[in-house]
Amino acid sequence: MTRKKISHKRNQHKHSKKDVNNFGDLIHLMKASDDFKHFTLGNVNNIEVFYYQSLINLDKIEVTLFGKLEDAKIDNLDVLENLLPFSETEITSDLTIIEEKILTGYMALKLTNNSQNILLIPAKFEVDRQVAMPEIEFSVIGPKLAFIEDINTNINLIRKRVKLPQLHIKNIEVGKITKTNVAITYIDGIANQDNVDTIIQRISAIEYDQIMDSSFISQMISDNSQSPFPQLMDTERPDRVSSALVEGKIAIVVDGSPHVLIAPTTLVEFFASYEDYFLTWPLASAFRIIRICAVIFSVLITPMYVAVLTYHYHIVPGDLLGTLVSSRKDIPFPPILEVLILELTIELLREAGARLPTKIGQTIGIVGGIVIGTAAVEAGLTSNVLLILIALAALASFTTPIYRIGNTIRLLRFPFIIFAQMWGLVGITIAAMFLITHLLRLTSLGRPFLEPLYPPRWRDLKDAVIRFPFNLQGSRPVITTATDKHRINTNRTRLKRGKRK
Repeated sequence: MTRKKISHKRNQHKHSKKDVNNFGDLIHLMKASDDFKHFTLGNVNNIEVFYYQSLINLDKIEVTLFGKLEDAKIDNLDVLENLLPFSETEITSDLTIIEEKILTGYMALKLTNNSQNILLIPAKFEVDRQVAMPEIEFSVIGPKLAFIEDINTNINLIRKRVKLPQLHIKNIEVGKITKTNVAITYIDGIANQDNVDTIIQRISAIEYDQIMDSSFISQMISDNSQSPFPQLMDTERPDRVSSALVEGKIAIVVDGSPHVLIAPTTLVEFFASYEDYFLTWPLASAFRIIRICAVIFSVLITPMYVAVLTYHYHIVPGDLLGTLVSSRKDIPFPPILEVLILELTIELLREAGARLPTKIGQTIGIVGGIVIGTAAVEAGLTSNVLLILIALAALASFTTPIYRIGNTIRLLRFPFIIFAQMWGLVGITIAAMFLITHLLRLTSLGRPFLEPLYPPRWRDLKDAVIRFPFNLQGSRPVITTATDKHRINTNRTRLKRGKRK
């Protein structure tokens, strides 16, 4: 088909869309699809029925609708509405509402003697999976429920945990073609209204034809969409979202997405697993420190290897230097090339394991890593010391509880490796300065992304690197700028304990 013909068809489609002036034009447009059904109901032939077969639960409709109206003679839509056992019915002549309802699983009924009003009946055919266990943020201790793709189910999971009439839901339709329902969720009286208004304004301003997942929203409303760091946290756990709402944060639930966005957020929150709150505070704090150290190790260990063996071998202890030299004596490549080969191999294994079916992916990840690593050492392409370091760095990057920040950690390693090759340890310092500068300038809903580390906030440090006991966390985080800043009354708690004694 020539470009001219394609252009003509597109113009024809636009023209037909603009020319929908009445209900007859709308039905003519919809009848072009084979799954659209239009027929007259009953022997009396005074009720016309319109619906998309692929969106309707026909079993439900045949029992509750067709059976009642087969021989009915009705001259008024109000009488027809009262006759049918359906809730959320609507009588309207607004073409925009009629089109929207039919396209979302409603059946339209029209009396042949009335060409204006249409009765809309909900008959949606639901195809959703059952609520299951989290796959990404799995925890041994705590609830085992995760969000699914249905927005109403997800809001239900949140409301079960936050039983307050002040829990408000603001719905916005986004996407010129997909018309995706986005629910902005917050607790009135706790959440800062400026944060709520900012999110509503940013989502309402989105001009895009399709919104398929919450990731689309996250990229479009972030303060800096060019940054590799996620500025909104996404989670599949209803308990985490409920806790964030109580702290004064805002949750964004997107229809069709099993992940809910939380804003505002900080960098340290991406290294805090929600399982930390189910453990005693010394254990939770120890595990958080381990995760943070693991991430630093994952980013810096291979750049350090390149810098030391290229420029600074004299700082290596003599006994260890002998081991390094003997492991590299038959390697034909410089350290930078050796590191890049293994790093890219690990990334290939990760991508292959993620894209293949679950059972095959696990086999590829384990067997492929062992076979390729052993073969690379025996072939003299890389040293066994570097192979151990790369494997440890890969394991360390998996300790992050939030998947998106793990991807960022994987990417950060490569600029550090390049700077290490150019200027050694000085290059690593320069790369770290660039990274810290970027993080200092980064914000989430206008709030500092490095808070509470910078600017230092003692109140929020109680639940940052170290998780203090609950009775010492009497205030909500400063970053949320919550209207109600107090979570518990510490003085009253002390008095109650004293009375018990």
